[in-house]
Amino acid sequence: MKQSIQLRLGQHLTMTPQLQQAIRLLQLSTVELNLEIQQALESNMMLELSEEGSEAAEEVDRFLRDGEAAGDSGSAASSAAAGQDAEQGFEAPEHHESDDAPRATDIPAELPVDTAWEDIYDGGPTLPSGGASASEDMEFESQRSATESLVDHLRWQLNLTPLSETDEAIALAVIDAVSADGYLEAGMEELQEAAGDGVEPEEIVAVIKRIQQFDPPGVCARDLRECLLLQLAQLPAATPCLADARRLVEDHLQLLASRDYTQLLRKMKLAREDLQKVINLIQSLNPRPGSQFAAEETEYVVPDVFVRRKVGKWHVELNPEAVPSLRINRRYAGMIRRADNSPDNSSLRAHLQEARWFIKSLQSRGETLLKVATAIVERQRAFLEHGEEAMKPLVLHDIAEALGMHESTISRVTTRKYMHTPRGIYELKYFFSSHVSTAAGGEASSTAIRAVIRKLIDAENAMKPLSDSTIAQILSDQGINVARRTVAKYREAMNIPPSHERKRLT
Repeated sequence: MKQSIQLRLGQHLTMTPQLQQAIRLLQLSTVELNLEIQQALESNMMLELSEEGSEAAEEVDRFLRDGEAAGDSGSAASSAAAGQDAEQGFEAPEHHESDDAPRATDIPAELPVDTAWEDIYDGGPTLPSGGASASEDMEFESQRSATESLVDHLRWQLNLTPLSETDEAIALAVIDAVSADGYLEAGMEELQEAAGDGVEPEEIVAVIKRIQQFDPPGVCARDLRECLLLQLAQLPAATPCLADARRLVEDHLQLLASRDYTQLLRKMKLAREDLQKVINLIQSLNPRPGSQFAAEETEYVVPDVFVRRKVGKWHVELNPEAVPSLRINRRYAGMIRRADNSPDNSSLRAHLQEARWFIKSLQSRGETLLKVATAIVERQRAFLEHGEEAMKPLVLHDIAEALGMHESTISRVTTRKYMHTPRGIYELKYFFSSHVSTAAGGEASSTAIRAVIRKLIDAENAMKPLSDSTIAQILSDQGINVARRTVAKYREAMNIPPSHERKRLT
């Protein structure tokens, strides 16, 4: 091939480090952003928190510095030293001692053996920086005790039960085979192998029955029928409808699961009201006895924006407590000298530039978030006033076109960002939904359709619940063209069971 030189014109987008940082901060949640800010404060000396009362503290420092410059601070030697430090860009720390404070000359060289430090010097309790107590500085997560698992709870009860060594080995094998829901999942052969050689099946069955008396009621059952029977057996004998409930669970549990109340009435030979009492007693039992020991941590949401109604208008504002305010440390910034190219001075300049970029990126993130939230509120004003049924269809492209931004930017802003409204706290993504055409040629939001479906199901006759086809027909009569499959999809998304499972006796 022959080599040649060609001149071409082209355009390409180069992402500067500042732009990359702004995009990365934009997609972070509030928790992740606070962690990023904490890391920046620890790594960059030029950054500091802008706390309340900081301006007053600066005025005091300025007044003291002016007093020292006027010669009011002390001897000429100390003034000369302070002037030398000022020329080098440093400020001497100021010490203010009260007359009651102990001085270095007052401390004896040696303390008596039988004398404690507190007997000579009065000192208050040492507090962390900021004057807060140690308990207030501890994170909330560290104050929570560890949750107890179901296996730990069963082993604790086993330690209080007098058993032989063989039965204890069998019990440990059985407890280890209990699932998180409280059911015994291992078979007899697996339990024999885990318990050791020479263990008979009768011994394992006896130990299983012993563990089934542990707390919570119904634990270590092998199926739902046995779980319910164990819980019924631990109820007081005077419980109303207890005998009928046992008979229903033992013989007709499948009919109850299929909601075949006609067959239940005929086989149980009970009146409708009495059968309903029996069913209510069974429904009060826990089909998953181990669920109360599930290690699920509560997730706390901090809203990024607040929406309030003032004088008939909706106002959107950022949450000032969600993201801490940062500023440049003036003391360290004053150490930078213009004509100095030393490594220390260059490092200070680099830290100052990074701090300015970081603060500017935080401001840009807040401004973008406020713009997007305001645009969403303007288009979903009907939802704020009337509820989910008034939700309008909205997609990312609508907000991006209104604000002159790219859809990817809108997606980053609305992901894991939350809005506090008078109707509750919602993720910004919640206000975006697909649309369904109406008979009048308009569009209906899928969120509004879900709200209508939930309202219809809540108002239905429990003895004759609405099927998906019936709900689709009702929506069609209201001018909303929705297929039966779409109704089923929306119903399943809201964790609503089908019509045959919603059927009730009364």
